[in-house]
Amino acid sequence: MHFRKLDLNLLVALDALIRNQNVSLAAEELHLSQSAMSSSLSRLRRYFNDDLLIQTGRRMTLSPLAEQLEQPIRDILVKIDASIMLKPGFDPTTSDREFRICVSDYMLHTLIPYVIEMTQAQGCTVKLNFLPQVSDPKKELDRGEADLLIMPDIFCSDFHLSEPLITDEFACVVWDQSDLAKDQMTMETFMSAGHICMQPPNSNPSFETHAYESQGISRRVDVRTFSFSCIPNLIVGTNLIATLQRRLIDKSITQGMPLKSFATPVALPTLCESMQWHKYQNADLGIIWLRQLMLEAVAKHMC
Repeated sequence: MHFRKLDLNLLVALDALIRNQNVSLAAEELHLSQSAMSSSLSRLRRYFNDDLLIQTGRRMTLSPLAEQLEQPIRDILVKIDASIMLKPGFDPTTSDREFRICVSDYMLHTLIPYVIEMTQAQGCTVKLNFLPQVSDPKKELDRGEADLLIMPDIFCSDFHLSEPLITDEFACVVWDQSDLAKDQMTMETFMSAGHICMQPPNSNPSFETHAYESQGISRRVDVRTFSFSCIPNLIVGTNLIATLQRRLIDKSITQGMPLKSFATPVALPTLCESMQWHKYQNADLGIIWLRQLMLEAVAKHMC
């Protein structure tokens, strides 16, 4: 199909070329030969009268025009994909659709086990693909590479739709045999202790770090890790302290980990985890079912 003398199939090739900035990788993604992708790039260059991808040393970079085209082209393709998914009905017990869900490991250890349990109990045939939260998960949604994000509401995009899912509080946790477990947690003790913190994949602070710093509290961080769920295990046998979600602490203690929890020395805001989905997928029956499944899991197991 052509529009204004442009073969619309080339838009898919252009999107892959822009995202990968590499002819071979774009060809591999679209299951084309490298020569076929090179031919598509040549046709695109002639149509736009622009290099689009510029060889710079051993790598390729985007031309200014390609940078301007990146988001509009992605929006077009996501909207087409969303329209295709608008089928008359959706039955999770017969569908083979795969849902890509960006979540933190905190959610994987608290809510998601109940979600999987419910899909098994209901005889669902859909596939759930849980993806790590990269530096900017909202881009995964923009590009159509994720169907649902679950993250703190303060990090949600204003461009897409969202819905509150679950709330949690923060508490301090220590090894129950440490010196820190012997007395009450005072501000002096808190500030003098070494801390374990989760560091997000980008340079931004985690939710609780941001909350402390907004009140002028800067902790002495001795250990950083990429995972919330490993922190309880890392604390055991040390005199370190961590500030974690209460649900994660309670689950660790229930599973027999030798931990003791305290209230935080200052009040921290409530953590509100929300679901966010692409605005073009608001009428997608599969996404509607998935969101409802998440809400039912919270209502049944976590209220």
